[in-house]
Amino acid sequence: MPETPHIVSDVMTQTVVAVGRDAPFKEIVRTMEQWKVSAMPVLEGEGRVIGVVSEADLLPKEEFRDSDPSRFEQRRRLSDLAKAGAVTAEELMSTPAITVHPDATLAQAARIMAVRRVKRLPVVDDIGMLQGIVSRADLLKVFLRSDEDIEEEVRRTVVSYLFPALSHALHVNVHEGVVTLRGHIHDTSLISVAVRLARAVEGVVDVEPHLTGPSADPDRPEGTQ
Repeated sequence: MPETPHIVSDVMTQTVVAVGRDAPFKEIVRTMEQWKVSAMPVLEGEGRVIGVVSEADLLPKEEFRDSDPSRFEQRRRLSDLAKAGAVTAEELMSTPAITVHPDATLAQAARIMAVRRVKRLPVVDDIGMLQGIVSRADLLKVFLRSDEDIEEEVRRTVVSYLFPALSHALHVNVHEGVVTLRGHIHDTSLISVAVRLARAVEGVVDVEPHLTGPSADPDRPEGTQ
């Protein structure tokens, strides 16, 4: 059977830079500079995530520092103007925080990041307690797998699973993460299944199927089934 895909807890960073809800503006800036991060979870109590503060939340203070916005701009940018006057993490943060659970798949985490347009996600348990953080770079770690590892897994979890009688006759080649499948099979309806399963293997960039059915076998006499 195909292996279970990697989950967020496999790649997340467990040591997380965070601030409390009462952290003052300058402390937030200093912490971001010290740890070279562009966003941090905001915590209350013993570690429950209540929001995220980012560089984008801090910039309005500089943008509106010496400006006098028109009434139209004031109405259009009420949130930014409120952040321009904010002095603590609680006033600055975006809430509720966009988070992910540690048992989410990497595909699910990537989808959340893409849809919500964020670069990183706090990882929380069922009661919202901080467990770690996962970034876009973390999700891309699966593509660091060697071609040899990918080839071995495709052979074991796709070819041997779908075509046990032909597993030694089908050829699997992987180059720069692109999987090529070659050979003759009895049931061409399984080609799309093989492609889907191979594409689901962690680290696969693309799949190129060159699988043919019995009618395409040059050694098969005409008229045979």
